[in-house]
Amino acid sequence: MGNERFGGHFFPGLYIFFYGLYQAIVVSKTMIANDSPVHLSNLPKNQKRCSKLWKIAFGGWLKIVTGSLLTFYVVFCLDNGMVLINKETPPRFMYPHKWQHLTVFIFLILDGCVDVMSKNVLRQRCVVLERGSMALGIYVLLLLLLSHVQVSSKVELQVHSLLILVVFLLMLVLTAELWANGSFCLQLIKNFLFLMMGSWLMHSGFILFRPISGYPWKDDDIMFVTTFFCWHVMINALCLLGVYGFSSFWHRCYCPSLRLIGSKEVLYLESSSGTFYGLLPEAEQQDKDDQALLLSESSSCGRA
Repeated sequence: MGNERFGGHFFPGLYIFFYGLYQAIVVSKTMIANDSPVHLSNLPKNQKRCSKLWKIAFGGWLKIVTGSLLTFYVVFCLDNGMVLINKETPPRFMYPHKWQHLTVFIFLILDGCVDVMSKNVLRQRCVVLERGSMALGIYVLLLLLLSHVQVSSKVELQVHSLLILVVFLLMLVLTAELWANGSFCLQLIKNFLFLMMGSWLMHSGFILFRPISGYPWKDDDIMFVTTFFCWHVMINALCLLGVYGFSSFWHRCYCPSLRLIGSKEVLYLESSSGTFYGLLPEAEQQDKDDQALLLSESSSCGRA
């Protein structure tokens, strides 16, 4: 049972951490290239067409695959399967933690489906629908976390209380994004909170179920839980800064020719048609919409 609960903390935390890391890389590159007319269409057309099906909704498909794998893990890790109510008299609900985990993973799959539908199925991308779907998933996660803790020790209560704090702050940021029309400031805070939630979930699995010393934590060690959490704040902040620094270095050292090509293409397209998006093939329209969305959010943040 301890190994199963360890996996229920470690593997979702691993996914959330890498998801936040991926989003941090995307946002950092967009921030750095904000003043540069580099677009995704500057890549060779044959390369774009070969990778088009995977790049269109990479985040959405990642959510669907990860949510499905985690769902299979929860369902099949039990010897008797996921039983909701036993056959005893009087009947009782079974595996409350597992059913809460399963609910969160199902919402993750639905969030991925919304992303894929918005980017690939709808005739026009609906960003508000994507953000609302993610916010709804975090609302559900926070609601389940509030009833998830079965207080067996002060250490467990403190670990989950700090996790609830991170999820609550993330809920506020995602809610603000629905009305703030997106900004790099909110995106950076959101990515930082995703990194915090992922790394803390992974560490909490070791604290509660696989302590490095091999002995369970005592209630007297509760102060070290908060201390380690503060270390996570510092490490994830440095990680976010490192991603931005590496992206800046890569952009300055390895992309000068790309910037020149991009500027020439933009001037040519604007002079020949007056509408940049009008000359793009339909198969490439989604990539341009994504880039235009990020650039418009950047300019709105700059004006603010």
